[in-house]
Formats: sequence, structure tokens, C-alpha cells
Amino acid sequence: MAVRLKTANLGGNRKTQSRAQWYSYRRRTELGLLILVSIITVGAYVIASLGQTAKIPSDIGPFLGVILLLSLVAHIANRRLVPQASPVILPLAALLNGIGYVVIALLDYREASLQAAWTAVGVAAYVITLLVVRKTIDLDRFRYLMAFAGIFLLFLPLVPHLGENINGARLWIRLGPATFQPVEIAKLALCVFFASYLVEKRELLSMSTLRVGDRLVPDPRPLGPVLLAWGISMLAIAAERDIGFAVLIFILFVSMIWVATGRFAYILLAAVLFALGAVIAGHLFAQVHVRIGDWLDPWGHPVTGYQLRQAQYAMGWGGLTGDGLGLGHPNLIPVVTSDFIFAAIGEELGLLGTTAIVFAFVLLVGAGLRTAVTARTDFSKLVATGFTTVIGLQAFLIMAGVTRVLPVTGITLPFVAYGGSSLLANYILIALLMRISNEADDPRLKPPSEDEPAVQSPYGAPR
Repeated sequence: MAVRLKTANLGGNRKTQSRAQWYSYRRRTELGLLILVSIITVGAYVIASLGQTAKIPSDIGPFLGVILLLSLVAHIANRRLVPQASPVILPLAALLNGIGYVVIALLDYREASLQAAWTAVGVAAYVITLLVVRKTIDLDRFRYLMAFAGIFLLFLPLVPHLGENINGARLWIRLGPATFQPVEIAKLALCVFFASYLVEKRELLSMSTLRVGDRLVPDPRPLGPVLLAWGISMLAIAAERDIGFAVLIFILFVSMIWVATGRFAYILLAAVLFALGAVIAGHLFAQVHVRIGDWLDPWGHPVTGYQLRQAQYAMGWGGLTGDGLGLGHPNLIPVVTSDFIFAAIGEELGLLGTTAIVFAFVLLVGAGLRTAVTARTDFSKLVATGFTTVIGLQAFLIMAGVTRVLPVTGITLPFVAYGGSSLLANYILIALLMRISNEADDPRLKPPSEDEPAVQSPYGAPR
């Protein structure tokens, strides 16, 4: 018996060592990818400087040090706090962030300095989020607090003397010399609320329990609170004269209902409501009417279509390989560092550069969906799906607007475009994705095999 027990213990030790080696391999992979991303970013920065001034930048040493330091801080946080998480999410975000910074530095040195500061704040928020949110289930407990916080942040720009109107939309609040978009954080809070509520009411929304004539249909009454939160959100965004985030939150809401219930009827109803809302918005809001007109014919609108025309010229001039970093003229595009940075990348790096950006987002969305599929709880699955939808949809909407596939929405390209609030919110988003990914592969949360003893889980009894 003693020999048998000893053999079993040795088998358990081998499994533990094998698992530890696998997790260590993940983090080593992440570190290698982060080093590669740092080299790409610094190399692009040097090439851009050579293209503009024919000199190697004098601050290349400090720049490399800062890039490596931020990457190392985030990597150490992952090793300590989420050792089992995906090794590709953080490097992909860092790559997009680095390429965006290089292009912004080409266009506006002052904005590049602010973007660097906001990147540091974003990395700090990433670490703090991992420290504070130790279990995803903690977010589920604060369902209505999340709903209140999301709605409060949406209405904050409407407060007199606090909110600020920029380019026709009242989405910003001014905090001293800086401006901030509360809607970027609000979308995360609303996503958590939607996920929590829909998971609880999923069976009621999926089953046909209400009789209409001689047919049974899903009872819409359980949707009351979540519809109320969504409706208030739409009203707030309408009052702020913004289209991009209204579309983003609407599609986020519909996609999460569909994922939670699996009923295609909700998609059809949403399509009808979206078409109706688009017609109403086109008649009530001049900004919507102008953007649709510019989308259909930017050359027929000499003033309002100028930005879109210049973006088309820039991407056409870039061709397949681009003019080269620092050799183009993307600064001819108004508000290029935020709304139209994708067009600047198209001129500087051509079709190959924009394709690389698209593939980076595809990989990031794929990693997010894999996290959703492998998540342990229904709540975690739905939250990860919502967060991934936010990243993917936001990237698609802005890239489609720049290339005239869709009207311009005015939202920012995640991690790439200039914007402190966007960077901050997106780093918090990927931190929560990393937490969900870590929980999916945490051995303390997995059911034991037949020859392996159960390990007490901090989340409750093993299932």
C-alpha cells in the first residue's frame, strides 16, 4: 500500500510539474512576443525619424527604455496575477498601441507626448484591474451598480460647465487641461450589466411562455430592466448628438441577447428597430444627414466631405507598400490622429500596412472569442463575448468608415488612434479578458481526474 501511495504521489507531482511548465511556457511566449513588439515599435520610430529628418532620433535610448519598462511591468503583473492567461492578448494590444504611437508622433509631437502618458496610465490601470478584480464573479455581484455607473457616465457630459461640445458631439468632459470621454468606461459597465442580467433571465427569454392567439412566443417582460438601461443609454447618446457610440451600444446589446438566448427573432426585431431609428435620426439630427451625404458622395460636398476625400486620396496614394514612414503627407487630413489614423497608416505603409492592422485585430478578436468559449461560467462567457464584440465592432466601424464601406461614425480605432479615455478603457477591457482567460485554465477550478485528488477552489467546491 505504501509503495502504491508513493507512486500515486509521484504521478501527481509529475502532473503538477508538467502543468507548471506549461504555464511558464505561456508566459515565456508572451515575454518573447513583447520583446518582438518593442523591437518593431522602436524600429518603426527610427525609420519614421529618418524619413522626416534623415537622422536617428536623439531620444531613441529613453524611448526604448520606456517601451521595455511598460511591457515588463505588464508582463510581471501577468506572471504574478494571471499566470494561466492567454499569451497573445497583451502583445497584440501592445503592437497596435506601438504602431499607433509612431504614426501619431509623425503627425503631432504634442499629441504623441500625451499619448505616451496615457499609455503609461493605461498600463497602470491594467495592473490595478488585475489586482482589484481577483474573481470575475465579483463583477456579477455589482450588477445594478454597474448599470447605474454606466448611465451616470453617459449623462455626465450633459452637465453644464463640465461637458464640452467638440465637432458637433457633446461626449467630452473637461478635467483641468485634459478632456475625457466617459462613454468609453460606460460601455464596459453596461456590458457587465447586460451579461449579468441576461444570464439570470436566459431561460425566460429563450422559452416560449407567452400565448399570442394560438401560438407561444418568448415573454418580453423579463427584458424590462435591461431594455430600460438600454433605452436610457440611447436617449443620453442622442442628447449628446453622437452616432458612433449609439450604434456600438445598440449592436452590443443585441449581440449579447442573441448569444444568451440563441433566438434569431431578436436579431430580426433589432434589424427593424435599427432601420427605424436610422430613418428617424436622419430626419431629426443634421449631423446624421450630413454624414450619410458625405458617405454617398464626398466630392459633392466641398466642405463637409473634405476630410473623407483627403482620406481617399491618401490611401490611394499609398498604394500597395505605401510612401514609407515619414515620407507621406497624411497631415492634410483633418483630425487625422483620432478619426482617420487608419487612412494615415494606409498612406505611410500602404495596403500591406493596413492589412497587418486588420490581421492584428482579427487575432485579438479570435483570442477574445477563444477566451469566451473556454470560460468556466455563463457570466464569464457572456462578458468575454461582449468585450470582444466591443473591440471588434469598434475597429470595424471606424475602418469601414474610412474606406467608405459605411458612413463615418467618429469613434476611435482601439489602441491605435489618439485618445486617452479610449486607451484607458481598452487596457481595462483586456485586463478583464485576461482574468477570464486565467480562470478558464486555473487547475483549482477544474474537476479532478480519477487518479488526481481534488483541490479546494477559492471559488467554491469543485464541480
